[in-house]
Parts: sequence; C-alpha cells; structure tokens
Amino acid sequence: MLKVENLSVQYGMIQAVKEVSFSVNEGEIVTLIGANGAGKSTILRTISGLVRPSSGTITYLDQDLVKTPSQKIVKQGLVQVPEGRHVFKGLTVQENLDLGSFTRKDRENFAADLDIVFERFPILAERKNQDAATLSGGEQQMLAMGRALMAKPKLLLLDEPSMGLAPIFIKEIFRIIQDIQKQGTTILLIEQNAKVALEIADRGYVLETGKVVLQDTGKNLLQSDEVQKAYLGG
Repeated sequence: MLKVENLSVQYGMIQAVKEVSFSVNEGEIVTLIGANGAGKSTILRTISGLVRPSSGTITYLDQDLVKTPSQKIVKQGLVQVPEGRHVFKGLTVQENLDLGSFTRKDRENFAADLDIVFERFPILAERKNQDAATLSGGEQQMLAMGRALMAKPKLLLLDEPSMGLAPIFIKEIFRIIQDIQKQGTTILLIEQNAKVALEIADRGYVLETGKVVLQDTGKNLLQSDEVQKAYLGG
C-alpha cells in the first residue's frame, strides 16, 4: 500500500533522514520507534507532502507522492493526525469534525460518518458544542483522530498519539487505534512509548539518527534484547 525507498531529508546542513526504506501493507498497523531526533516525525511529514525529500521515493497505491501537493494526498485517502493534536481553537468540536471532511465530495454520507465518530468517541458527542480548546489533552487527541476519520482515510498516519496523556487515556487511545484497524483502516504509527506501540503493531522499524537499524514483527521486537535495553528499560 505504501512503499518508502531510500528516503533522505535535509534541513539545511542537517540530514534528518538517511536513506530510510520501509513498507506498509493494506490492513496492517506498522510502527516506527526511536528516540527524539531519530527522524520519525520528519518521515511522516514527508509522506504527507509537508516536507520535500532530498532523495528517495514514496509510493502510495502505486502513485508517486514525492511531487504531489499535500491537499491531493489527503484526497487520495492518506491522512495524518499531527503530533500535538492541533485542534482548531475557537471552533467547536462539531466544527472541527466538519473541517475534517472538507476535501470529501460524498457529502450525502457525512451524517452517517459523523454518527460513527460519535459512537467511537462518545465524549465528543457530549461536547460537540464546546470550544475544542477547553477539552482535556486526551479529549483533544480523540478529536484530532475523529477529525482525521471524517476524511475517510485508507491509510492513517498517527504521530505520537500518547504524548502528554495520562495512562488511562493512553490505554483508551490504543484500544481505539486497534478498533480503527479492525474496521478496515491501515495505520502507520509513530510512538515514543515503544512498548504499547509494539504490542499492537503487526510490524515495526527501529530508527536511530535518521536510519533504520532494526525491523521485525512487533512481537519479535518486543522480545529483542537490543530493543529492551534501548527502549523498554530491560
């Protein structure tokens, strides 16, 4: 579904990503794990068209994304939930969700899809007329995910969904991620909490200073001595 080959990204003199290659098959949860500065968020932003690579290829559903404008990428069903949530303050929960469907042409299905989002995130239904800025961190993360789902993604990119959340919200967010996958959405997940990410991932890639250094199933990476020492406190 998604194939990244020899991807390199530079910010001035700094090479943030160095010839990274990985793939995501339809129906999978694939996770990229690594320390801060490993290049994980840069990779997602490059896939989404927000950053241009210095070299390499990105192929999604057999289409080259490297020169595709970000708004067209969203229309093709590749949608990102950004790090830090970035809900629209001053707009209600309902208005934030409405904006998620902005690129869609099938407006007749909007109400049914909104009902599905409210069913998955009941707290959003309760607070649909509330300013998004007044939600808690966990509730804003749910809103950011719900907004992305309103775009009807085939592939959902999640950038640090557990960042800054209380443990009870982290557990709920990852349960919802698994539920989204079961409903047919493919997921590429970036997450500093390596344990919870690998527990739900079909496959994972470990990045260090912009390079892939390990790849395997989520289960095998959880049991890897190298991963346990570096990321799991083993």
